[in-house]
Amino acid sequence: MPGTGPLPETTPRTGLDAQGYLLREGSLARVQPAFHAVVAAARDRLPAVLGARLHSAYLYGSIPRGTARVGRSDLDLLVALREEPDDADRAAVRALGEELDEKFGQIDGVGTLLYSRARLLSDLERYDLAWFVACLCTPLLGDDLAAHLPRYRPDSLLARETNGDLGRWLPRWRERIDAAADTEEARRPLVRFMSRHLVRTGFTLVMPRWRGWTSDLREMAGAFAEYYPQRAAQLRAAAEYGYEPVGDPDVLRSYVDGLGPWLADEYTRVHGTKAPRPD
Repeated sequence: MPGTGPLPETTPRTGLDAQGYLLREGSLARVQPAFHAVVAAARDRLPAVLGARLHSAYLYGSIPRGTARVGRSDLDLLVALREEPDDADRAAVRALGEELDEKFGQIDGVGTLLYSRARLLSDLERYDLAWFVACLCTPLLGDDLAAHLPRYRPDSLLARETNGDLGRWLPRWRERIDAAADTEEARRPLVRFMSRHLVRTGFTLVMPRWRGWTSDLREMAGAFAEYYPQRAAQLRAAAEYGYEPVGDPDVLRSYVDGLGPWLADEYTRVHGTKAPRPD
């Protein structure tokens, strides 16, 4: 039966220290030479764009993990502001992303998360955005907020507060699918995004039992398969689409009508539902 039969304690896991706490993944030292210039440009331009409102900035994703693919990977940034972000801040980072994407052919887009320092350090975000900063983000500029945060274990609370809201996302996903142009080009980004979201949700569903952490989609799907073998093929396929998306409408429909609803229900059964956010 799924969810039964813990693995032997001798099974090696990644991403934890000797005390069982999550290690911070990524570092500037792991950035591949091909991406040094774009990282330097982001570090130099952010203060000019945001001025005194900027508190700190971080890299996350494949570039600080050292697994980025030239011409295929995007530059992922998280920016903390001293105040709540406004429309001008959002426009500024969007323009900067477009500028960097146009200038550096080694990246395929720039994605920037923008939050206030207070939001990132709030009690509500302690096991979601704060954990993300402390464990999955690499400091690029400013004072590191991780100094104000606890250490984290891969437990059920972390699982619930990171991905326990899939059921609330699915209606929005259906709307995005219906609104997308009827072309492969328009559907591929949706397949990529939803594939990655589902794989990460499947992984955090089993993370407390698997007792470790990875950001590799294939490893995530493999961990999930140890506990839910009857759904293993679906999540492994989603992991591949997360790296090499297709523009197949049937894939999207299978996500919102099949795998997604099942995963949301199972997640709620095992870990409960994520606390609602104001946005």
